[in-house]
Amino acid sequence: MIKILFFAALRERLNCEEYLLSCDGKALNVAAVLKQLQSRDNLWQRELSRADLLCAVNQQLVPLTASVQDGDELAFFPPVTGG
Repeated sequence: MIKILFFAALRERLNCEEYLLSCDGKALNVAAVLKQLQSRDNLWQRELSRADLLCAVNQQLVPLTASVQDGDELAFFPPVTGG
């Protein structure tokens, strides 16, 4: 299982903090995981298609081409602003 976490406004809009995805022991890339999540419904499609969406695997920022596998933690979050 891949543990998928959603943070900040993304978590609020999806009304989901954590989602578990079975990958049957196969490695996937982040883009493939996103595609599966986007297929859930129109809200997930819209929120997870944002060009500014950030992702991290095991707490390291990664591109959409990064690999994820059983036991990994994948996090999605909007860009963070600060002052």
